[in-house]
Amino acid sequence: MKERPLRTTVIGSYPFPSWLELACKHLDEFGDSDRAELIDDAVIVAVRDQTDAGLDVITDGEQTRLDFNLSFYGFIDGIELESASPRRFGPPAHDQRGKHQVVGPLVAPRGLGTVEDFERLKRLAPAGPTLKASVPGPYTLSGRLLPTKQYPDRYALTEGLLPLVRTELEALVKAGCREITVDEPSMSCYAHKEDPKRFVDIFNRTVESIVGKCHLSTHLCFGNYKARAVGPRRYAPMFPSFLDMKVDEIHVEMASREFAELEILKLITPKKDAAVGIIDVKSYYIETPQDIAARVRACLNHAPADRLSFAPDCGLSQTARWASKQKLKNMVAGVQMVRKELGMKE
Repeated sequence: MKERPLRTTVIGSYPFPSWLELACKHLDEFGDSDRAELIDDAVIVAVRDQTDAGLDVITDGEQTRLDFNLSFYGFIDGIELESASPRRFGPPAHDQRGKHQVVGPLVAPRGLGTVEDFERLKRLAPAGPTLKASVPGPYTLSGRLLPTKQYPDRYALTEGLLPLVRTELEALVKAGCREITVDEPSMSCYAHKEDPKRFVDIFNRTVESIVGKCHLSTHLCFGNYKARAVGPRRYAPMFPSFLDMKVDEIHVEMASREFAELEILKLITPKKDAAVGIIDVKSYYIETPQDIAARVRACLNHAPADRLSFAPDCGLSQTARWASKQKLKNMVAGVQMVRKELGMKE
């Protein structure tokens, strides 16, 4: 179990400061030292917002990841990145993110960059909060790659990426990371039409070498690019199969779904911790501390306090910073209200 009941955490991403978005459009004008300073400053901002909110667990806000997958593809040899979006106009959606050609064996001789990010977080974060790293799993990472003769379908691409992710996870643990989330939202998006047991096998082979060496979690949501979901938003197709995932904690998206299937906590928590998505990152309604406290109490009707954590539904990269800051502050305040009611230490 985790070190604190009813702990407050995040998934991984945090909105970029406005100046970082502007700078990213002009990176060719910056020198190497300028870019390093830019990244440090952005991580300092993300860390400060999270610590100001009072979170128990923080990340670097994924401030180096200009795109959830592309930032990792840049570390992988054998991928030819497209230069333009296939659909540039109309309502924002996932089909505006194109596919990329695989032109050779998938290898990552320099790793995937997360160790450098974690070392930076250790250097810049204050003492106190637990430091977490988030890494996409191989099935999710395969989603924007085109099959080839060498990798004839998505599962073959996944198998090609799996050892790269596993090696990266091992390197994170070696670097001292003791809290890791392996993000596999594609598994939760497509479990309704794919074999969930096959997903579990892929996941377990990815993490097998780090099981027991860190607090390991997985994030199961339904997509959040441009605040859009993908696939039917139901957890029923995943369970009970996903209970066989070798993780300490399973994160479930609840707030944007009006806490449908909340009773699934009764299924998860006898075996694992559950991180409940209690903040809706797709909505600009700012949940009050009282809202949060009521939601925490509802969760306690289905699971014991020592099995529960609370977080936003998904990463916050698609939510404006002003809203993200207030949502996190209110989330922590609401959880603290319930901790006080239960006589827990702050």
